[in-house]
Amino acid sequence: MTGTDTHTGTEDPGTGGYAAARLRLLTEDARSGPPRRSALAGLTDDWLAGLFGAAAGPARGVCLVAVGGYGRGELSPRSDLDLVLLHDGSDPGAVAALADRIWYPVWDLGLSLDHSVRTPAEARATAAEDLKVQLGLLDARHLAGDTTLTAGLRTAVLTDWRNQAAKRLPELRELCAERAARHGELRYLLEPDLKEARGGLRDATALRAVAASWLADAPREGLADARRRLLDVRDALHLATGRATDRLALQEQDQVAAELGLLDADTLLRQVYEAARVIAYAADVTWREVGRVLRARAVRPRLRAMLGGGRPATERSPLAEGVVEQDGEVVLARAARPDRDPVLPLRAAAAAAQAGLPLSPHAARHLAATARPLPTPWPAEAREQLVTLLGSGRPTVEVWEALEAEGLIARLLPDWERVRCRPQRNAVHIWTVDRHLIETAVRASALTRRVGRPDLLLVAALLHDIGKGWPGDHSVAGEIIAKDVAARIGFDSADAAVLATLVRHHLLLIETATRRDLDDPATVRSVADAVGTQSTLELLHALTEADALATGPAAWSSWRGKLVADLVRRVSGVLAGAAPDEPEPAAPTAEQERLAIEAFRTGGPVLALRAQTEPAAGAEPPPGEPEPLGVELLIAVPDQPGVLPAVAGVLAVHRLTVRTAELRALRLPDDVDDDGTILLLDWRVAAEYGSLPQAARLRTDLVRALDGTLDIAGRLAERDAAYPRRRGWTAPPPRVTVAPAASRHATVIEVRAQDAPGLLHRIGSALEKAGVRVRSMHVSTLGANAVDAFYVTTGTGAPLPGEDAGSLARVLEETLRA
Repeated sequence: MTGTDTHTGTEDPGTGGYAAARLRLLTEDARSGPPRRSALAGLTDDWLAGLFGAAAGPARGVCLVAVGGYGRGELSPRSDLDLVLLHDGSDPGAVAALADRIWYPVWDLGLSLDHSVRTPAEARATAAEDLKVQLGLLDARHLAGDTTLTAGLRTAVLTDWRNQAAKRLPELRELCAERAARHGELRYLLEPDLKEARGGLRDATALRAVAASWLADAPREGLADARRRLLDVRDALHLATGRATDRLALQEQDQVAAELGLLDADTLLRQVYEAARVIAYAADVTWREVGRVLRARAVRPRLRAMLGGGRPATERSPLAEGVVEQDGEVVLARAARPDRDPVLPLRAAAAAAQAGLPLSPHAARHLAATARPLPTPWPAEAREQLVTLLGSGRPTVEVWEALEAEGLIARLLPDWERVRCRPQRNAVHIWTVDRHLIETAVRASALTRRVGRPDLLLVAALLHDIGKGWPGDHSVAGEIIAKDVAARIGFDSADAAVLATLVRHHLLLIETATRRDLDDPATVRSVADAVGTQSTLELLHALTEADALATGPAAWSSWRGKLVADLVRRVSGVLAGAAPDEPEPAAPTAEQERLAIEAFRTGGPVLALRAQTEPAAGAEPPPGEPEPLGVELLIAVPDQPGVLPAVAGVLAVHRLTVRTAELRALRLPDDVDDDGTILLLDWRVAAEYGSLPQAARLRTDLVRALDGTLDIAGRLAERDAAYPRRRGWTAPPPRVTVAPAASRHATVIEVRAQDAPGLLHRIGSALEKAGVRVRSMHVSTLGANAVDAFYVTTGTGAPLPGEDAGSLARVLEETLRA
């Protein structure tokens, strides 16, 4: 045997002395947290070194090693002692006797012991077979005996870990995922397991192991503090219960909070949740980076062979203005200027969620550090991007968490801070308040086809429980907050009032349907009075379902759904009055009339593009009205077949997004032509990327589209083939309905669908193919949702027969589903 015993700790305090010193240390009020854990580890080190020295004497070729949490020098009051007696294999009998003289005193004190006796070769072989053993050995720390054995083992284990990282890290990731499936999310549980649940201490240890592989590293911002907080809570839990437990049971939370000097159990849980959120987010980012590196390593040899050893350029695909995809993440374009573009954080987040891609943590951090704050009220684009983010379904959750990790959510919505990580002590709720609000938006995104204002539904979903951060009835407090937030983000006063009503009464339908007599007219009338309008009732019905589905499995059922639907049907009957007819169009402006006359005289389309930084014709906007989004495109063209699909197709070819659009037939003045009809299209458009094309170029392409020399469908198909759309969130299917008794003069076809390039072109082409005339139309894009109404007639100008109208709606819906 070789090597020397270099232990220089204090003299063995003896088992009795160690027990007394340990008790004093754990009952000292002056020392807690990391200092106490470190002191307890040091005290235990000295005691075990003394046991080893008394039993082994000057023996060589053997040493005592701490591994796992003890190896990291961290001991909670009831932690296991993880020890390995390492030897060179020259005298197994003597080593076995030595082990007994160390293990038995530990057991005699009632301490938990996880022990093994191995040679370095045996330790490495066991680690190769058992990932948990290998993880423990990564934190191996010498306690006593032959230091060369410990140093050799540490070097060998770290070398093995780094050499085998491509194989072991996927195993570790799977182990973490299995543990999360068994124990749940630490940041949402009322009785969380501080160690095993996702975002707990085991995940923090896994991140250390990833860093040790040199393959990837976790975001370090706040990670050490989060881990320290969970360890402090576990220490207090051990002291409060006198047991080696990691589960923070309800009946022990007040005592643990008091042990930590916290106000109450809710404050304790909120700190636990905040720590878990930091660790869980760091784990998500780290594992994503591990996957990216491993994929790159697998592909690189093949690429080098194909490219003759050259290094391929990183592909960057545009997603939105200033936003691109790179290596499976959403990052900022090289030309992006967050300091000049305050909408960029929301635009990047919305683009990421729509594409089903993660927002790069580096991009989020850069945006947090450099982006200008949004003005109050927000620009229209910011509001639209928020709605798009909220309406993106399940990917919204991950993107929202990336924004929250960098403090961007609190900056955008200051009221969010009061509900962030706030626990809900209700067995029905499975989420914290903030996560419940996002989950409600996710559920509401699947219901957007049921409502005429999906933007209001999604924002109401985000805000409906925002009052839970304030004392008193959260619905009453939330009503005030919702009205304030609505005004801040740019909704007009009417929309803000609807949002406030939805938040104030978000529990009204479910409570009335399950607790009141629906056959009593007074019950139905009271709900009708509270809701006020059919459109608000429609929104409240969808919000009620989304809220219940987001609460937990016990909050919604088919029975509850039927009761609520029955109540909504009765309230709708009370609210129903005379069906509104198609509104009379406003008189044309001087500019519209000028364009119409020019179109009549030239026999072709006439266009005008006007930036809408101020109201048209110099008029002042109504008080509280938000500014328009995009620029106004006015088109006048002689009445002829194919105008709608031609205009919509040209705009799609030029990558112009349609925000709002109206079409109507305009009669020319008698002194110009007593029988001429000009189609007037008033559209609000925005460039998908870059700047708008010139009006002259748009007109040239529109002329070609109308005479059939521009193959719009072919151009769009070529572009889609060159830039295939990403497989992001699966949007709800389109819904096409016939509005009953909506107009005496035309049949109203309502289309609710996911906005996409060429959508309006496809609708217009389908209507043209069906042989109907579009008398007028009203198109709006709310976030990523298109809500369109088309007033159509037969060729003779009459409403469609009922059967034909239903058939047209079915054909149009099938066309959009294809």
